[in-house]
Amino acid sequence: MERKSYSARTLDTGALKSFAHPLRLRLYELLEERGPATATQLAGQVGENTGATSYHLRELARHQMIEIVPGMGRGKEKYWRVTPGGYSYGETPPEPEAAEALEFLMDDLIRQRGAELARWREEERDAPEEWVQASGFGRRALRLTPGETTAMRDAIFAVLERYRALSDARLQDPAEDPALGRVVVHFDVFPVGARRDPERE
Repeated sequence: MERKSYSARTLDTGALKSFAHPLRLRLYELLEERGPATATQLAGQVGENTGATSYHLRELARHQMIEIVPGMGRGKEKYWRVTPGGYSYGETPPEPEAAEALEFLMDDLIRQRGAELARWREEERDAPEEWVQASGFGRRALRLTPGETTAMRDAIFAVLERYRALSDARLQDPAEDPALGRVVVHFDVFPVGARRDPERE
């Protein structure tokens, strides 16, 4: 059964293979975290030359992961940003090379989540009180059926989708609210101990 997607697009096989590259992932992460930047600015942050970062930015743009920011930059200077709407990985692709790329991306997603949580634990002590109060950590172990789990997942993603749309709409507004901050939401739902036992089938 195909999973319901709450992102603007699901990465196809070509995009999966292209995205599963350490430098492209890092460039995407920097644009997502720090906002629009040029190839030259990003080159300084990742320790690469501008030619290399330009090439990898074009590759990300070719698969609609990032886009040029209209109205920013002088002359031929291009500012890049993450494409609004988000993305999802979708189902495990049948091609071995694409499946390997998906494994790489999932491992990087887990790494990134751990790094972000650890960083917030460090930053929290010096963060403004209103952001400390707005943040939260949560974990629940529930007894649910697959159908109930699906319904819960979809309800949570529907809420996240409303706030994603609100966030994306702000990209069109040149007057940015000084109260705005970059907020990361981690959400995972999965069964524990659900591995199939061939001897019982």
